[in-house]
Amino acid sequence: MRTNRVLILDDESSLRTALFRVLDRKGLNVLTANRIEEARTICQGDTPLDLAIVDLNLPDGDGIEFMGWLKSQYPSCEVVILTGHGSIESAIRATQKGAFHFVTKPFNLEELMSLVEKALTHKKLQAENQQLRSELNKKYKFDQIIGTSDSIQSVLRLVERVADSDSTVLVTGESGTGKELIARAIHYNSPRANGPFVPINCGAIPSELLESELFGHMKGAFTGAIANRIGRFELADGGTIFLDEIGDLEPSLQVKLLRALQEKSFEPVGSTKTIQVNARVIAATNVDLEKAVETGRFREDLYYRLNVIPIAIPALRERRADIPLLLKHFTDHFTKAKGRGILGFSPEALNGLSAYQWPGNIRELENLVERLTILKGQGIVDLADLPPKYRSGPASAAADIGSVEIPENGMDFNSAVDAYENALILRALEKTGWNRNQAALLLRLNRTTLVEKIKKKGLRPPGEEEDAIFS
Repeated sequence: MRTNRVLILDDESSLRTALFRVLDRKGLNVLTANRIEEARTICQGDTPLDLAIVDLNLPDGDGIEFMGWLKSQYPSCEVVILTGHGSIESAIRATQKGAFHFVTKPFNLEELMSLVEKALTHKKLQAENQQLRSELNKKYKFDQIIGTSDSIQSVLRLVERVADSDSTVLVTGESGTGKELIARAIHYNSPRANGPFVPINCGAIPSELLESELFGHMKGAFTGAIANRIGRFELADGGTIFLDEIGDLEPSLQVKLLRALQEKSFEPVGSTKTIQVNARVIAATNVDLEKAVETGRFREDLYYRLNVIPIAIPALRERRADIPLLLKHFTDHFTKAKGRGILGFSPEALNGLSAYQWPGNIRELENLVERLTILKGQGIVDLADLPPKYRSGPASAAADIGSVEIPENGMDFNSAVDAYENALILRALEKTGWNRNQAALLLRLNRTTLVEKIKKKGLRPPGEEEDAIFS
């Protein structure tokens, strides 16, 4: 790990020496300078500067102005300003310009060292938060939602169009289709991406507690309210609140939610103070809300308030062409995460999984792949490795490619052919210990042709860093 790099800029040589010694003993890489011109020279280069301790009044300029230059070079560098003539105005000016702290001379050396540690810890946390934010943004980019079928691509095009707006979105679909993933994609690709994403499952919280969860409560508002509590709406201020399973909301709460959406304000339980919030609302449900409105279980005015932009997520059985891609995605993930050597799925297994109805949708498929990764451990997952219900479909009854049956709703020809070709190549490679010459002989292919196919398909032996093999 890189050693933190610290600059001491002060025209008092005794102070520079004292600070150098104590910081050097702490294992820091310490630079010293007595003038701004010298400091600018030694700071230049590719190695970042993590912390600077800068005197306010220097022989050739102002320490706060130097701090401005320094932060233009190293934006994440923390700066502590020292001065022998402390004043409130100077302290305010320093902090407004971005100083971490303002210290008046003479100072206690131990207290300054404690401040240095806090500044470096703060910088580390800022870097970790930035990395986490970057990872979240990457994770929820549109290309991370797996699928090339027309139905899911249509959804992604709609998501991309609505992300920039602040309109309320209602995401509908069966359980396990990825409604929260779509909601997060909208948030992390919107102008609110740097704000909070606050999810709440309206069906998982008892109705008597849900109002407090949504809007917060005051101390003593009800039995057990021993302190004030901030609700999810207030936590989502400046960002997005995701109301999952909105169809399970009790009628009494539907009224309060409607008011919050209309007026962008609410009162915490037990309070008369109105709180204004600026939060985008994305709701999701697996309930047919139109039918719920007809039967009186859901308010019509709330339905239309939520249903500004409807996004319907197709069930997995409606996008069977995406099953091979999803299997590859989860196989790669769990093989790496669990240190296994699963290479992929045989054509027979793939046919069985393609014919299955998937009542649990993508969540069920993900759980199945995780289970197979652990139980199978390595090699190709064959039809016999699947639990019985996944090999009872019409296509899975085939013993070889000549007896494959096509499901009534059809199948993706190119994906099936590609999967079968992958399986043949992988089996030949496995049988020959990944000797391409012998594998080409087994398949009666020209070696060059086989090598090109392996390269094009990205097939690799287990354990290599590039994409895992998939049949």
